[in-house]
Amino acid sequence: MLLAADIGNSHTVVGLLDGDEVACHWRVSTDERRTADEWVVLVRGLLADAGRRDAVTGIAVCSAVPSVLHEWREMLGRHFHAVPSVVVEPGVRTGVPVLTDNPREVGTDRIMNALAALRLYGGPAIVVDFGTATTFDVVSPAGQYVGGAIAPGIEISLEALGRRGAQLREVELVRPRSVIAKNTVEALQSGMLFGVASQVEGIVARMIAELGVDATEVTVVATGHLASLVQGECSCFTEHAPWLTLHGLRLVFDRNA
Repeated sequence: MLLAADIGNSHTVVGLLDGDEVACHWRVSTDERRTADEWVVLVRGLLADAGRRDAVTGIAVCSAVPSVLHEWREMLGRHFHAVPSVVVEPGVRTGVPVLTDNPREVGTDRIMNALAALRLYGGPAIVVDFGTATTFDVVSPAGQYVGGAIAPGIEISLEALGRRGAQLREVELVRPRSVIAKNTVEALQSGMLFGVASQVEGIVARMIAELGVDATEVTVVATGHLASLVQGECSCFTEHAPWLTLHGLRLVFDRNA
């Protein structure tokens, strides 16, 4: 079974894949102070709790946090040296041409999303990943990664309002009763949820127009741990794939290991 890890700025998603099925999955905090020895204790503990401690036959990792990736490299070299592993970085074969000004600066998680969307649904496709940032990634009809957009994520936007607004506070991210809110808590929830939904629909529509294709030809995929909150408020999404990045890691592992 493949152990796949998507190391994000706020959270790390770890999944155990049996073929193309995600058998187990976990989401833990991405702590830059966590050492390689602490990571191995955490990973082995998760596997043991699932009764899969000795099931790992391969490991694939992508990361948006260089310092954490360094500790994962240490962990793989010292504690999983007998297990084939692939760390996604520039030079690793993905099968997706990256047509940007500087392909090396595109986040590897975004390339994994584009790869998985292309293989699962074909092009053209747009992936919207709701994480620390809300990212938009575009795959052309020819299967090329042609660029995207990055917006502040839902959680950090809400946190910023709570810190900078004298009479505002952090609230639970849930759907309010209506767009026109009757209290401060629901006003924050309304502005955040429906504001992000409108932003997503607007950016996706502009991207489809720039691609010069019919909107019915484009697969629009929602992913990330906050996707389920926004997906139902947008008419543009055709697919919801919560483990899209993990599937991209599986595809890259199969290609490179």
